[in-house]
Amino acid sequence: MHIFFSGIGGTGIGPLALIAKQAGYEVSGSDKQASQYTTYLQKHGIQLYIEQTKEAIAKMHQTKPIDWFVYTSALPLENPHHPELMYVHELGIRHSKRDDFLQYFLTEKKLKLIAFAGTHGKTSSTAMAVWTAKQLGVPISYSVGAKISFGDMGHYDPSSKYFLYECDEFDKNFLAYQPYISVLTKVDWDHHEQYPTRKNYIDAFRQFVSQSKNVIAHKSELKYLSIESKNNVHEIDESLLPLLKIKGAHNRSNAAGVATAMAMIQRTNDYESIIRALNAYPGSNRRFEKLTDNIYSDYAHTPEEIAATLQLAKEYGKSIVVVYEPLTNRRQHFMRDAYKDVFQQLDALYWLPSYLAREDPELDIIHPEQFIAQLPESAHAHTAKLNDELKSTIIQASNSGALVLLLAGGGGGSLDEWARKAFVKR
Repeated sequence: MHIFFSGIGGTGIGPLALIAKQAGYEVSGSDKQASQYTTYLQKHGIQLYIEQTKEAIAKMHQTKPIDWFVYTSALPLENPHHPELMYVHELGIRHSKRDDFLQYFLTEKKLKLIAFAGTHGKTSSTAMAVWTAKQLGVPISYSVGAKISFGDMGHYDPSSKYFLYECDEFDKNFLAYQPYISVLTKVDWDHHEQYPTRKNYIDAFRQFVSQSKNVIAHKSELKYLSIESKNNVHEIDESLLPLLKIKGAHNRSNAAGVATAMAMIQRTNDYESIIRALNAYPGSNRRFEKLTDNIYSDYAHTPEEIAATLQLAKEYGKSIVVVYEPLTNRRQHFMRDAYKDVFQQLDALYWLPSYLAREDPELDIIHPEQFIAQLPESAHAHTAKLNDELKSTIIQASNSGALVLLLAGGGGGSLDEWARKAFVKR
């Protein structure tokens, strides 16, 4: 079967393409822009092209007929008349979003789904679970929305019984599944264009919980979602937290959920080996990832995530300089007021223009000057651009011993990609 993945450079689609290739399918794909992820996939032998036109996909189909066109949720949202989508419609080629393909794959391979869901912490928790399973010798298949140093972003093991999955609520993707175990991370409110109210968002998570055979969550999240601890709903034992030595309170919170899930999979109450594995966790790409001395990159892109990441940074006991690139202008219209209490007591904050993706053309662009105007003086905020001046500022701060934290949720052309070219030695 030839499966074509559109938007293959995305963190949801890319790992599935790897998994499909490892499982023996013919795999190809496309994306609208090159990135570190498309390069990563090409190095793993996946044929893809950086253009999304009718002519390009027609040429691919003529070379090797496409049996299934799998596309990212963002594709029809950005352009309902997307040329690739129109082409497969015209030819009657099977097409679906990624959730349909993954459901098919899970059923075909008889895999039990271990889902990690929540507003914050999904990627880190999934990566921690993959690491822990590997240390414990538990065969697993998985999909993680970030590159990891201890495996591929996506992996299929024919001997595995479980599939570990970062189960995203964007476009209500997570409602397509009936997980064997669902681990809830921190739940807040996001993707406002799809969940207009906080209640809409909470109701979606409540539905997801109702579809799960077993649920693992901290007491605070169960209370937030108005879900009782009973039978298949398991409250995380808070006494695990002091045993976890990972930096960052949010990381320790996520790790406690992973520990509970791994104990359930192994049917054990002995947490010693699980905790030992978690305490050796090396981290993942773009989650407080060290690029070079004193310079770190993190995916945090909401006020809640930023606050958690700054708490982690403060555990290093250094002065802190932040460079922030907000993710999407549309998001900022909902969270703009929440920033005023986040950036406190910094040596300096450099605010970049928002990374634009899936934008609403009806919304005015909020500029860095407008954000900075409402911040406290203790943020020491400045506007900035991705240029040599910013590069020099970052180098000077890092050389002085400050911890420089680059916060960026975007992909190709983002602050993160710019920083890797500027500071990571090849």
